[in-house]
Amino acid sequence: MLRDIVNGTLGFEELSALTGIPPKSLHRMLSSRGNPSMDNLAAIFEAITGHLKVEVEARAKKAA
Repeated sequence: MLRDIVNGTLGFEELSALTGIPPKSLHRMLSSRGNPSMDNLAAIFEAITGHLKVEVEARAKKAA
């Protein structure tokens, strides 16, 4: 889903410029078999939220 958001908004070249991560690496880490580090995910979210001018809030799910 994150790959679709990147494709539909800023694109991999601009994401690369904003994060400092090469486009080829971004394509790999956002593929169905990708496994991005938390640092890379944080950089990607920061770039996307800044581009879209939205805020992201993370909350822990309460145990059932």
